[in-house]
Amino acid sequence: MNPPTVLRVAGRTVARYVLRPELAPDHSPRPYLHPVSTLAGVPVTEQLPEDHPHHLGAGVAVPDVAGFNFWGGRTFVRDQGPTALDNHGVQRHEGFKLRDPDGFVEELSWAVGERVLLREHRTIAAAPLTDGAWALDFTFSLTNATDEELSFGSPATNGRPGAAYGGFFWRAPLQSAAPGVFGADADGEQAVHGARADWVALAGQGWTLVFAGATEETRRDPWFVRAAEYPGVGSSLASDARLSVPAGGTVVRRVVTVVADGRLDRDAAAALVRKAVAG
Repeated sequence: MNPPTVLRVAGRTVARYVLRPELAPDHSPRPYLHPVSTLAGVPVTEQLPEDHPHHLGAGVAVPDVAGFNFWGGRTFVRDQGPTALDNHGVQRHEGFKLRDPDGFVEELSWAVGERVLLREHRTIAAAPLTDGAWALDFTFSLTNATDEELSFGSPATNGRPGAAYGGFFWRAPLQSAAPGVFGADADGEQAVHGARADWVALAGQGWTLVFAGATEETRRDPWFVRAAEYPGVGSSLASDARLSVPAGGTVVRRVVTVVADGRLDRDAAAALVRKAVAG
């Protein structure tokens, strides 16, 4: 059995990586980070919550790849709504290119049965920022492994407005009060959700997460934000239209997340994002 893959910052374990979770097929099994914590040990991810049991910590998930579900749960079908379908895929860990205490480089395949649709190259690194904050740098490259065009979709592109989730996604823990949401020049879930912004922040009880698109292409993706219903933030690979990828083509995204103790204000969040992305 492989030893657990952990990330350490300043000698502290801040995240564990689940390589091969034993999950039902309708959870779209995939590797993910959980638990992730602040430097003081406050947990900032959730897995298998009752409200959305297919939410798995921090990772990559897409609800529609050529009609196959790599998100988990029901599939949103146009003119029909959320529907239970036997269309779930799995992300398989194929091996590490590099594995160190502060990060790793991983190869994965996205498959339905024995058919591989995508090959993924994933790089995850952890770095200190201050005595009370660290950064998680998450880059994924998805290459079309078939001999035909594939497209990524979302419930939004399939007819459900405001639900353009799919890509990087972070499920935060449910607390007694909904977390605060803000961006560089906006406040509140409604103002930040769907916006194309350099960064967005989720501030809970004892913690703040600041998510930043670290490449020009990533910053063009709208943010998917939930706070009142459940706490979660992700990117939107397919918001207004499906994202097509030719045979052999590659989609690359990089999100850097500041994980901080306490509740940051806008200026402190912006300063840490600048330091995290530059580093």
